[in-house]
Amino acid sequence: MSIEMNWAYLYGAPTITAQFKSEVEDFVVVENLGFQPTGEGEHVFIRLQKRDENTQYIAKEIAKIAGLPAKMVTYAGLKDRRGITEQTFSVHIPGLITPDFSALNNDNVTILDITRHNRKLKTGALAGNAFSIRLRDVSDMAQLLQRVEQIKQGVPNYFGQQRFGFSGGNISAAKSMFAGRKIKDRFKRSMYLSAARSYLFNRVISARIEQNLAFTVLPGDCCGLVGSRSYFTTEQADPSLSQRLAEHNIQLTGPLWGKGELAANLEAEAFEQAVLENEQELKQGLEDNGLRQERRALFMLPDQLQVAVEGNDAVISFYLPSGCYATSVIRELIEEQESYANTSE
Repeated sequence: MSIEMNWAYLYGAPTITAQFKSEVEDFVVVENLGFQPTGEGEHVFIRLQKRDENTQYIAKEIAKIAGLPAKMVTYAGLKDRRGITEQTFSVHIPGLITPDFSALNNDNVTILDITRHNRKLKTGALAGNAFSIRLRDVSDMAQLLQRVEQIKQGVPNYFGQQRFGFSGGNISAAKSMFAGRKIKDRFKRSMYLSAARSYLFNRVISARIEQNLAFTVLPGDCCGLVGSRSYFTTEQADPSLSQRLAEHNIQLTGPLWGKGELAANLEAEAFEQAVLENEQELKQGLEDNGLRQERRALFMLPDQLQVAVEGNDAVISFYLPSGCYATSVIRELIEEQESYANTSE
């Protein structure tokens, strides 16, 4: 069964066409961990550049060389297969001898650095990613440049379509799992849980845009301080909060569903409950699987945003914090294409 995911656009649906990811070199990502390995410890950190390769495949190859189970190799996050990506893997190897990982090097993989650290690399343990994306054969360059100026005010912090699988297949699988289907594969189980949670979150963003509330602070909104993990819940309408929102001092948040009460209250809580009123199956499934209520920014600012025009091509570069999707930036610039659904691992 196909799942509807026609999320609203913040600046209206774009009419510009362009080729996105038509070549592997068109999508370049450099991971920023936000810290430097200590140079000593039980965990070997391998930083490498991969071209058109799957993150999990590389992790398995590292495990083979180390003579360890694949679960002993960790990474901060999955990276798109179709592209050139720079990221770090860690493997727990106590002792003084570091295996020779040079066999990893080939036409598609280049080891950049090997060092040690006193802790393993955990999922999500990164500051962000720098992107350089080439859009080929742009149909209207002047309009594209105008939209680039618009998105400097922010874009919806949607989870990318790749999280949901083809035609929302991961949502359907989550519903089957919640209905009692046994999923032994831990990776798939985690993927279905994430997809269900992300789907509910995206629905809240889309509804907020559709009801012209993207830049409005509602009474009871749970707001985050930009650059901090701190949140506060508003108690009443306050013009100063709207000013702080416009100045990007605070950001609106939405629910990552799980057990517990919503952090929002008053009008904001009523809004979020109403949007997700018909999603009891997914909400209950997430709660039953032990996830707890969390918050995530509804909108994001692409940092260091630049565009370079090269003939009919445009090279868009920007930096996003951990957990944000480059495709959510690109979808505000050009018409969505089939290739968007093929940006996953």
